[in-house]
Amino acid sequence: MAQYAVLIYNNDSAHRPDHTAAETETCDRHAEELERTGAMVAAWAFTPRDLATSVHGETITDGPYLGDRDIVAGFYLLEAPDLDAALAIARLNPACQEGGGVEVRPVAEGGFVASPGS
Repeated sequence: MAQYAVLIYNNDSAHRPDHTAAETETCDRHAEELERTGAMVAAWAFTPRDLATSVHGETITDGPYLGDRDIVAGFYLLEAPDLDAALAIARLNPACQEGGGVEVRPVAEGGFVASPGS
């Protein structure tokens, strides 16, 4: 079966550390439905945009990466002991040397990964 990435664009993450369950209810209900039907393979919520750090070439800046000609071309999940280590790994991405860049953002606690055969 084919797999498709769904990139969520909104004004910011619904999963702020200070949000209550009531504030994330619609997102959580949607995720539970996708999990129940078996359509969702894996999911993580990003933390708010003010926690993002961007790498563009050799430049590291606070905040999300917003280039007017760039698009999200993919993503991968890193495990690193801290943000500095994650940035050291992320800056090796070829996009950083080819005129593009990457955004490094902590992932919200939790997440969902389907069990094999689910």
